[in-house]
Amino acid sequence: MKKIAVFTSGGDAPGMNACIRAVVRTAIFKGLEVYGISYGYDGMIQGNIKKMQSHSVSNIIQRGGTILKSARSEDFMTKEGRKKAYEQLIQYGIEGIVAIGGDGTFRGAKVFFEEYGIPTIGCPGTIDNDIYGTDYTIGFDTAVNTALEAIDKIRDTAAAHDRIFFIEVMGRDSGYIALECGIGGGAEFVMIPETETDLKRIVKSLKNLRKTKSSSIIVVAEGDEEGTADIIMNKVKEKVNDPDKEFKVTTLGHIQRGGNPTARDRVLASRCGMSAVEGLINGESNCMAGVVNGDVVYTPFEDCIGKTKALKADHLKLIEILSI
Repeated sequence: MKKIAVFTSGGDAPGMNACIRAVVRTAIFKGLEVYGISYGYDGMIQGNIKKMQSHSVSNIIQRGGTILKSARSEDFMTKEGRKKAYEQLIQYGIEGIVAIGGDGTFRGAKVFFEEYGIPTIGCPGTIDNDIYGTDYTIGFDTAVNTALEAIDKIRDTAAAHDRIFFIEVMGRDSGYIALECGIGGGAEFVMIPETETDLKRIVKSLKNLRKTKSSSIIVVAEGDEEGTADIIMNKVKEKVNDPDKEFKVTTLGHIQRGGNPTARDRVLASRCGMSAVEGLINGESNCMAGVVNGDVVYTPFEDCIGKTKALKADHLKLIEILSI
């Protein structure tokens, strides 16, 4: 193998740039030519490919977002689109790919490998931390800390005015961000997609909490089955039926995707990027490079996208115990 390419796809995550940097410099260290594909699979189809040097990734390890940009590609979901992508890679002589992204990125990589056989290794770049085969995903730690900083500030104003705040964080299919923010932010309740929300219990608890607490923080993952934080707040407010209690909603939104990656995310991204290149050189393919219990592991794409990453039961228990 003499030439490889790297791209980012799907939602951006803090630490993607650190991963790109590690891929580029590891490839050069190993004597490979390395190319960057801009705008993900769409850029692959369009031939938006350029050779990268060591200086191409200077001064990016601390930056959020991705210098290679990201995009979702409808064309790549078709056989015709994937054929065009393959032809572009062949034109540049690319023999291996590092794909940085999440579930959708890996699904595309798996199909592409099965059709054309170009060795591909993924790096888990998503703030949701919902990919099987790695303890943490690139961007998760930063997203949690970004959300937690906001929750801490909201708690100050909640306490000052004796308010109940419903704070919505990202997590359409996964409650990892909400759960860790809830524990770290001292939330009274956390609502996540993985567990059924018991509104009756929450209403009853809020009525009882009024005797011991003047304010409350409730963290809601955007994918909770009861709806958005605004919808849930209105349901709870109606049932609590206390004209003296103020209810407020804050949706943190895309601020969770941005910002300088934490040290943990930079190190994780660097390890995954280096391991992806080494894996390609050593014959690994159609898999993801992740870190489990401190060690790098290569997990087949079919497991990454086919298995559910369960939440830790003791984390759920912590919320209940520490909120009294």
